[in-house]
Amino acid sequence: MGRALMVVLGLSVLGAIAWRVMYGTNPVTVGAEGASQPKQQLDNVRGAAKRIEANDQKAVDDISKKAFGE
Repeated sequence: MGRALMVVLGLSVLGAIAWRVMYGTNPVTVGAEGASQPKQQLDNVRGAAKRIEANDQKAVDDISKKAFGE
């Protein structure tokens, strides 16, 4: 009986830890201060992708100018 109780308590503690890791302590809310955190992260990723593409395009243009003498 004692072992079963320890197993149940151990699993409940592990479940609580997993829940906190996955969902955190603060619920995601959208308020007057702006967008939710996932939306902000997505916007950051989109901005970073645009910057990377612009840098790559500039590098390709520079190489093209050097190669073809434009």
